[in-house]
Amino acid sequence: MKEKPKYKRVLIKLSGEILGSKNDWVFSEKSINQLVNEISEVYYMGVDIGIVIGGGNIIRGTLLEKKLGLERVSADYSGMLATVINGMVLQGMIEKNGIETRMLTAIEIRQIAEPYIRRKALSHLEKKRIVIFTAGTGHPFFTTDTAAVLRATEIGADVLLKGTKVDGVFNLDPVKNKDAKMYEQIKYTHVLNDELNVMDMTAISLSKENKLPIIVFNIMKSGNFMKIIKGQKIGTFVS
Repeated sequence: MKEKPKYKRVLIKLSGEILGSKNDWVFSEKSINQLVNEISEVYYMGVDIGIVIGGGNIIRGTLLEKKLGLERVSADYSGMLATVINGMVLQGMIEKNGIETRMLTAIEIRQIAEPYIRRKALSHLEKKRIVIFTAGTGHPFFTTDTAAVLRATEIGADVLLKGTKVDGVFNLDPVKNKDAKMYEQIKYTHVLNDELNVMDMTAISLSKENKLPIIVFNIMKSGNFMKIIKGQKIGTFVS
């Protein structure tokens, strides 16, 4: 008998850096193939999947502002365009696995993707297509974390999954501190009060307001995505 997933519809937030590696900073074939395999396995369980992708492997708007003194609005729009490039790459790699996808952009680029319309996104999901949301919210000053919470809420996702390169949410930076302890479960208010590095504060506040649970986990560990879908306790549960 086919195992039933705990979550029927999910939105997974991926940082752009996950598409790269230390040696191939922008795009790594190995990293992308592993990611696509994880997504494909969950898709074939019958789960509806939405994806919000960042653009940090190409450029961050905040970095353009800091390094070049670029106006914040222009810098943020540049970062949004980086997410579109990542979305195109991810779409192409997923479709190589025989899975139908649609990419929707918050900024209109009709030659390569559909403009974001909520009803269209829902229609694609109902037709069992993976939907990739790019260009963030389409507005400067908002991160792709906030875009992920917004899209997850709009499509009625059961949970928002934040796929990272670390195992979950820690009290200290686990890269810099060997004594850092991971939380298995944590409340929105704890994240907000202690300003923990989960998502930006706007995203956490929006999640709290809409009672959207978040699971922060290491997407690079093979099988983690599937384990979460099956209901296993992986990473940090924020609620």
